[in-house]
Amino acid sequence: MVQPASTVVHASPADIELVHVSKRYGDSLAVDAIDLRIPGGAYCCLLGPSGCGKTSTLRMIAGHESVSDGDVLIGGRNVTREAPASRGTAMVFQSYALFPHLSALDNVAFSLKMRGVAKEVRRKRAGGLLELVAMSAYAHRRPAELSGGQQQRVALARALLNEPRCLLLDEPLSALDPFLRVQMRAELKRWQKDLGITFVHVTHSQEEAMALADLVVVMSHGHIEQTGTPFQVFNQPRTEFVARFLGGHNVLGANGRLFTVRADRLRVAPQGVTPGTSAGERGLSRIGGLACTVREAEYQGTHLRITLDPLDGSPALVSLMSDADYDPHRLGPDARVTVWWDEQNAHPLAA
Repeated sequence: MVQPASTVVHASPADIELVHVSKRYGDSLAVDAIDLRIPGGAYCCLLGPSGCGKTSTLRMIAGHESVSDGDVLIGGRNVTREAPASRGTAMVFQSYALFPHLSALDNVAFSLKMRGVAKEVRRKRAGGLLELVAMSAYAHRRPAELSGGQQQRVALARALLNEPRCLLLDEPLSALDPFLRVQMRAELKRWQKDLGITFVHVTHSQEEAMALADLVVVMSHGHIEQTGTPFQVFNQPRTEFVARFLGGHNVLGANGRLFTVRADRLRVAPQGVTPGTSAGERGLSRIGGLACTVREAEYQGTHLRITLDPLDGSPALVSLMSDADYDPHRLGPDARVTVWWDEQNAHPLAA
């Protein structure tokens, strides 16, 4: 749907910079002296497990949490001690935080009402934003009469009312069912491109971050483990934590060094058989010959996920194999197999 020009918010995007930012709760250090720059107009995902500091970081950008040390800059302006309303940001909370007694339209228009804007003016503005998020037909319903995805759209429209330069989202998809989550993911990406403003999105879902982000920031125990594009972070994990958290990687060791091999590039063959080489791979150095037992082979539609236990007692490995290549008699559970990989597919990890 093409939106009227007056409906779409085109605020200028603002870059966000965190300079040596820390957050303490009593004796607990939630965020430990992080430095981060998010370019204006980027879609940034703060990714990590529960307790890694990602939500505290988002709330410090928003001004909903005080900064213990360091500085927060938005659009080149130091906003560390400024109130949330003066930062040019808006936040969509995980719970959506809609007023249950108000309609969708009045929820969106609420802040204009508090500022004394005339009813007709504020409802026209709110109606335009509900149109942007495809919620015009539900304008007069209360939150209890809306689905989770519809409530999220209302919360997003409300956040956009004041034309923020940065939109901050705290796990906005976590309460949705898997099908709706994928649908809303595509909508968020489209809205970000159409609006042209900076989005910062907290998530613990690797798949979500890979699908949405221009910039992925992987966090652990209050530190930033790695930043980069989804391609960079997935294909060139810097640390063992990043490789394991993102999934799809096997972490192996040799000569005191750690390296990863992606699961889709780990070859499995019946014991005594060397996997064949495609024409494009001939001449590459091949490493492996690791004896394993197949623990399980899990059918996942287009491929099988094979879990392998090395006979030397090292941690389990995972290989992804196409349905056409899988032989249940020679590669099924309890089968003795040999694992191989190409040298070019072994990515070294930081010490």
